[in-house]
Amino acid sequence: MKSHQTVQTMKPATAAKKLGVYLPATPAEFQQGVVSRTELTALLADPPEWLSELRRNGPHPRPVVAAKLGVSIAGLARGGVTEPLTTEQIDALKAEQPQWLEKERATQAEVRKEAARLKKRDAERDSEHDGS
Repeated sequence: MKSHQTVQTMKPATAAKKLGVYLPATPAEFQQGVVSRTELTALLADPPEWLSELRRNGPHPRPVVAAKLGVSIAGLARGGVTEPLTTEQIDALKAEQPQWLEKERATQAEVRKEAARLKKRDAERDSEHDGS
């Protein structure tokens, strides 16, 4: 009995998310097809010009915008940013430093600091348990 290898595919939305790009900005053939794992790996390894351009200039999806601004996705929403932004728009926001961005960056820094504190505490607890 031979086993048949099935090709794993994903919807364009899933592939766009994995590539870190905004789906409506991708070429029509990408949006309308399915993407195999092999194709995704090839896109990651050797991105075509459209993918490089999107990653460079956007528009970027919210997770990418949030990361580039150093805030959470919820922080973007609190700041009124609900649409994808281009790199130019992100750079303008960074230069402008609106009050909401400063506040959200400070919040994010506190969240990271607390996460690091908890990780250190947990690591210390684990090492105490290992030694007993």
